[in-house]
Amino acid sequence: MERITYQGWQRCYRLTDDLVDLVVTADVGPHVIRFGFVGGENQFWEDPDLLGRTGGDQWVNYGGHRLWHAPEVEPRTYAPDNDPVRVDERDGIARFIQPIEPTTGIQKSLEIRLEPDAAAVQVTHRLRNTNLWPVTLAPWAISVMAPRGTGILPLPPRGAHAQNLQPNTWLVLWAYTDMQDPRWTWGTRCVLLRQDRERVTEQKAGAYVPQGWVAYARAGTLFVTTVTPVPGADYPDLGANVELFTNSQMLEVETLGPLVKLEPGGDVSHVETWHLFDGIPQPETEADVLAHVGPLVAPLIA
Repeated sequence: MERITYQGWQRCYRLTDDLVDLVVTADVGPHVIRFGFVGGENQFWEDPDLLGRTGGDQWVNYGGHRLWHAPEVEPRTYAPDNDPVRVDERDGIARFIQPIEPTTGIQKSLEIRLEPDAAAVQVTHRLRNTNLWPVTLAPWAISVMAPRGTGILPLPPRGAHAQNLQPNTWLVLWAYTDMQDPRWTWGTRCVLLRQDRERVTEQKAGAYVPQGWVAYARAGTLFVTTVTPVPGADYPDLGANVELFTNSQMLEVETLGPLVKLEPGGDVSHVETWHLFDGIPQPETEADVLAHVGPLVAPLIA
């Protein structure tokens, strides 16, 4: 880990294992503002109008990867993260700890560990309740991806009618979700959502994914996030643990932990592992996903 300047922020930290590297802002956030192959493109989106900005009492979307708490509601979810964060490194883990949110009493932190000899990073998202009363919430990890790619939301395993008389899938839609929007492909084994700079309306969908993964493919690179689902747990957003959101600027790959009643002084964590692959044909159909993405993901969730 080394301290660097990045995109106008004077206090950032770069972590690398010589295969991938990432940059975390410490002037604001924390945000993992960059993640990609060493010397390669940033897989995360950055808002060019906000680079280097600090301070202010309104939440803004700098881009990169962030931690929120669900369910989404204003103003709680949109607590500003525009101030410096504390940085600590020990035992191969870098910790980025946000000041306590004055409007919620919640303190957020990210703990980052690069996998040795692999294009992979483990990110532990932690929420701590500093209030004198319990708070019900869920960790919500959001990766804001660079434009012109395709999000991949897997569906639970399929089966035949005779052996599957009960439903095994719930798909969560928002009031602004338009199932006829051409950015969607509603497949049998997965749902695809394309990011399109020419379309200004927002789109979002979620699902409970027992396989525990979600992905984004762009310009020959595949970003895969894996998590550990908790069967039977009470997840926010009508039970979704994986979600995709897009607008005209970017696409968000989102995972959630179960809802918990967080007692005073307690904390809850949610772990993602990010994986990068290169040389991947851009998937346009479900058949492309099964042929080119499925074989890469299978060993990650075995």
